[in-house]
Amino acid sequence: MEIIPAIDLIGGQCVRLTEGDFARQTTYSADPLAVAQRFEQHGLRRLHLVDLDGARAGQPVNLAVLERLARHTSLTIDFGGGLQQEQAVRQAFDAGAAQVTAGSIAVREPETVGHWLRVFGAERIIVGADFRDRQIAINAWTEQSERSVAEFIGAYLLAGARTFVCTDVSKDGKLQGPALDTYKELRAQLPAAQLIASGGVTTLADVEALAAAGLHGAIIGKALYEGTIALADLTRLLA
Repeated sequence: MEIIPAIDLIGGQCVRLTEGDFARQTTYSADPLAVAQRFEQHGLRRLHLVDLDGARAGQPVNLAVLERLARHTSLTIDFGGGLQQEQAVRQAFDAGAAQVTAGSIAVREPETVGHWLRVFGAERIIVGADFRDRQIAINAWTEQSERSVAEFIGAYLLAGARTFVCTDVSKDGKLQGPALDTYKELRAQLPAAQLIASGGVTTLADVEALAAAGLHGAIIGKALYEGTIALADLTRLLA
């Protein structure tokens, strides 16, 4: 299983939100490059980079940070936040992203994301599946749609997608453990999907449980910044 640390950006700094709420923000570092290099020094090879400013603006804002991290580390970076237009996706790739995550646009405009899958390839486009109580969450996580996360992922599999970041928004940033039962259900229902768990990963035991459940990856954010998971302890889990 891929272990993927997260850096969320506001004003070029590393922050974490609780349940996606910008009013519940904690700033952890003014230097995202130093954070990324520390991840790399501990043997991590991936990075989930989220441009929260871009998510609010509807277009990427922190591309310079992405470019700096890509230039000064060898991490494989997936980038998300504000990717609404094909031009923005191309800008992210030009800045050094290996993959991009299609977030809210994947719910609002499936035709657009389907086009991106055809143009850029399924290996470069990750589909974000944000959910609460097994239903897709929309409008910056403030509302739930009537669509189940399983139905949503299934439709995108038919459209050619392979990899999905599945975020339980009720757990994001709260250090209360991941939605393990939901992930197990999705694995059973959709064995062809490469599922990356996000939200609530708090302890090393959580990481091990997700690996045992057959998850393709696990994104770890606040637990690394708050120290409930030590980077040194992750080393032994790395493939």
